[in-house]
Amino acid sequence: MSAIRQDAWSDEDDLILAEVTLRHIREGSTQLSAFEEVGERIGRTAAACGFRWNSFVRKKYEAAIQIAKAQRQKRTQLKKHAAVSISSSSIGLLDGPEISTGKTEAFTEDSLSIDAVIRFLRQWRNTYQDMNRHIKNLEKELQDKEDELDRLGRENNKLNKQVNEVETDYRVVNDDYKALIQIMDRARKMAFLVEEEEEEKPRFKMDANGNLERVE
Repeated sequence: MSAIRQDAWSDEDDLILAEVTLRHIREGSTQLSAFEEVGERIGRTAAACGFRWNSFVRKKYEAAIQIAKAQRQKRTQLKKHAAVSISSSSIGLLDGPEISTGKTEAFTEDSLSIDAVIRFLRQWRNTYQDMNRHIKNLEKELQDKEDELDRLGRENNKLNKQVNEVETDYRVVNDDYKALIQIMDRARKMAFLVEEEEEEKPRFKMDANGNLERVE
């Protein structure tokens, strides 16, 4: 079992967690399997990965999660379509008039004609080609979605860095503003004290005999 790490999650750790979890969702796997894989890669427990995903990372990838679920559904439909096609093609082998009577007699070289085999092989070839084209189209669509997901991930990281820079600039400006307010407040207090000292100093004037007398 991997040791529990106490250090903070980095952007790279979050990105690995998102990529692996989304891949497991697309492939129809469980999130627990995804958390275990991530834990082995970055040296954390599956529980820690699950908590990080549900408390923070998941909120940033809601759109990507919906895309992954849609891709998983398409994969499931493709598998069902392939199974039905194979089943239909196999049944086509029994379309010859020699074996369509419903009798349970064993197949012989006479009942299983070359024409029936050729029909089956041609039908299977066409089905196989259709399946290949469909699979290629789905793979292209999947690749496009993965490219879009990567682009969104890079854009999200870029925006997060910009937000962090703005927050840093705001803290610096806020600290400067507080310092300026403190300086202005000290200046007002000093000016007030100087005025009080000026008022408290005794004042004198000279009388007609040249003597100084205090003015109240």
